[in-house]
Amino acid sequence: MAGKTTKIGIIGCGNISGVYFKTAATVRNLELVGAADLDGTRAQAAIDKLKANIASGEYKNAALTREPKAMTVKELLANEEIELVLNLTVPAAHAEIALASLKAGKHIYGEKPFATNRTDGQKIMKLAALKKLRVGCAPDTFLGGSHQTCRKLVDDGWIGKPVAATAFMTGHGPERWHPNPEFFYKPGAGPMFDMGPYYLTALVNLMGPAQRVTGFARASFPTRTVLSQPHYGKVVKVETPTHIASTIEFVNGTLVTLIMSFDVWAAELPRIEVYGTQGTLHIPDPNIFGGVVRVARPGKPFADVPLTHPNEENSRGLGMADMASAILGRRNHRANGDLAFHVLDIMQATLDTQRTGKVVTLISTCQRPAMLPLGLRDGEVD
Repeated sequence: MAGKTTKIGIIGCGNISGVYFKTAATVRNLELVGAADLDGTRAQAAIDKLKANIASGEYKNAALTREPKAMTVKELLANEEIELVLNLTVPAAHAEIALASLKAGKHIYGEKPFATNRTDGQKIMKLAALKKLRVGCAPDTFLGGSHQTCRKLVDDGWIGKPVAATAFMTGHGPERWHPNPEFFYKPGAGPMFDMGPYYLTALVNLMGPAQRVTGFARASFPTRTVLSQPHYGKVVKVETPTHIASTIEFVNGTLVTLIMSFDVWAAELPRIEVYGTQGTLHIPDPNIFGGVVRVARPGKPFADVPLTHPNEENSRGLGMADMASAILGRRNHRANGDLAFHVLDIMQATLDTQRTGKVVTLISTCQRPAMLPLGLRDGEVD
């Protein structure tokens, strides 16, 4: 497989796309063919920025093996060279682009969330199986150095058997900094569908699948006022819960307390902690690849643990690189569709349970993704 590349096309050149363009030019098993956006000038601008950053040396070890082209979405999907589509559109368009890519005979890797509801997620999985194509989805931060270290600590028994965990994402929404925050307050978004994938994927990576969910949710403020440019002062209607408090029962017996909120001005809560029979594991922000890992053992204070794996810097797209490698090597990829759909199922359940007042039994399951091997360098997956 040495020297083989997977040819990719990017659809969506918005706020998150820059780091993916960088990854596409840095990871050697990927070859960027083209990019598309509803605004064609934005696709060309993203390509031009990538080339400028490579030329200036700002992107270390980045290079282009060809000149990527700005395309329309239709042109990109019709391009016979492109094998894998990277879907960076807004959440409401994730399922539409994923289905169109699969219909065009291309593997699909998308930004989170996998879809905005279970029905669309099931359609994606069904079509992928029918077409015998791969599906992958962010987040891939669980492949970062800190989270792979946490996985090794759990697997090696440093805290014994996990019995409980807490996970908290508390803030006051993206309207103060995001250039286009309105979609965060639409159905299929909110703190659960925006940030929940990071926390839930990290937990499934550590403990395996969940089985039941209960909890409550609310929208504390009926409107939000945008404080960022270019839409400063615009009043946005809130159409989805913005504070979710859930309890999740995992198959291995671990009980997780989860809070996802855009309604909190300040908090000093941990991001994620796992409580085991022989200690506690403090896990850094699952929205990043690095961070400090800490363990407390019986009678001992928390102590920092050296990282066992690479990829501490922002490496978004690493899951796509692993997927490309897995396609060539005919193995399972880690940020896969089963994992993404299971996380979607959990998120949907947190909203279902507050509406019905009943415990929700999940309809899905998945395997824990395989750990990355030891001894890798940044950007390597095998």
